[in-house]
Amino acid sequence: MATTVDGLTAGAADACVLDPRRDRLVIVASSLGTIFEWYDFFVYFTLAARLGALFFPGDNPTAGLLLSLATFGAGFGVRPIGAVIFGILGDRIGRKYTFLATITLMGIATALVGVLPVYATAGLAAPALLVALRLLQGLALGGEYGGAATYVAEHAPRGRRGFFTSFIQASVVGGFILSLIVVLGTTAAVGKADFAAWGWRIPFLASLLLLAVSLYIRLKLRESPVFTAMKARGTTSAHPLRETFAEPGNIRLLLVALFGIAAGLTVIWYTAQFSMLLFLQQTALVDETDAKLLCGTTALLSAPFFVLAGHLSDRWGRRPLVVAGYGLTLLLLFPLFHLLAHAANPMLTRAMRAAPIAVSGVSCHYHPFARKQATACGNAMQYFSGRGIGFRHVESSGLPLRITVGTAIAVDLDDIAAPFPKAKVEAVLAAAGYPTTTHPGPRNDLLIIVAGLAMGILSAMTYGPVAAILVELFPARIRYTSLSIPYHIGTGYFGGFLPFISQYIIARTGNPFGGLWYTFAVVAVAFVVTLFALPETKDREIA
Repeated sequence: MATTVDGLTAGAADACVLDPRRDRLVIVASSLGTIFEWYDFFVYFTLAARLGALFFPGDNPTAGLLLSLATFGAGFGVRPIGAVIFGILGDRIGRKYTFLATITLMGIATALVGVLPVYATAGLAAPALLVALRLLQGLALGGEYGGAATYVAEHAPRGRRGFFTSFIQASVVGGFILSLIVVLGTTAAVGKADFAAWGWRIPFLASLLLLAVSLYIRLKLRESPVFTAMKARGTTSAHPLRETFAEPGNIRLLLVALFGIAAGLTVIWYTAQFSMLLFLQQTALVDETDAKLLCGTTALLSAPFFVLAGHLSDRWGRRPLVVAGYGLTLLLLFPLFHLLAHAANPMLTRAMRAAPIAVSGVSCHYHPFARKQATACGNAMQYFSGRGIGFRHVESSGLPLRITVGTAIAVDLDDIAAPFPKAKVEAVLAAAGYPTTTHPGPRNDLLIIVAGLAMGILSAMTYGPVAAILVELFPARIRYTSLSIPYHIGTGYFGGFLPFISQYIIARTGNPFGGLWYTFAVVAVAFVVTLFALPETKDREIA
């Protein structure tokens, strides 16, 4: 009979000690696969505005962007289903082969986006096919993270699990950076005109090359020593999903992982990356390429802090780092974005303070998804929303439309069906000091990077230790399923729809900072749950 060490067979226990050559391969293979898989997922967001114009009907650019972001969120919406399907497979047949399957599915679905017809040629079939492929991507991603986190953690020696698994977290940042590099590189190679016409397909088709590299590396891996030991003893779970909800105390841990960990850390990270990118482009009028370069720079600079956070969690504990990250986010979220606005377009922030805009009118309703607004007042609100300029909606003036800029009346219309006087409004705005797309005003790139890096560090504090926390919370025989379900519900619903929800709030309220309240509310809940309900896990035996 085999001897055991901490519940493992002797061979499996030996596999959980330091072996530099093996450990490097485990970390590199898992991290590269995670980078490539998240590249596949994020390249869609990087091109969201362009895809909105190509795949969705309508003359309303705000509606096109919102529909494109909703499709982005749809991929996240099915992640919990992927978590269940691949979690069960991971707990029953093994960690290695399951995440080989997930990356294959992701790579093929992403490449197919690159050959889809657009709305102009295929009509409604184009967005339907796009949504279908996003759903397949979401299913694949639902299985990837749990497999990578579990696999790396089950190879890591005790006392270094936070450090080992933090490379998985940094790899998510790597996927975002890689998507920016490929998009910007392709644009530079083919030119902006050709990129808009057909070059946008290349970043999706490039997924096939990344898939081949990832499969080659991952096929060199062996199965997790913890799973191998369980299989040898015959203690793997026959019904991981059922046991996930039947295990004593597990439901409470699932809820803590969902609301205290997954939801909170995800909205911080997505705000640091996605909301910042949209804010720079939509509100601050930063050139699309420059905005992507700035966001890529801040993401690259913040990546080492994810590894540092994982390392510190091995020394100080997981819980203190996460709680501190949440608390600092609540304090600094709005100040950092106001700093970002001042750095990216000081001309706009000065104009909005000196000459605030108010819009009023009879039957003044704005519908962000409408192809055309029904009234002149609705058109005015759509215009300011599309420009990213903050405005205040006030009670009706008795006229179909009145726009005031500061104390001056800029526009008065007495015909409810009159066309929106765009040229006149833009002339008044320019006179009041508002920037335009052709003259966006000066910006401070260094200060933009500082603000973005600060958000990235807050994200690292909460995201860096998370894989270790989730692995340590749940029993080995149902670990893949148990950690995947709350993680992907939290990231899929609270995080995946963040770009859509925040942009919708901005469109409806006319406040370019209004969408941040969604992040603030989710983080506040996560802070309370983590402070009072998350146990410290760093010294737990995971075998």
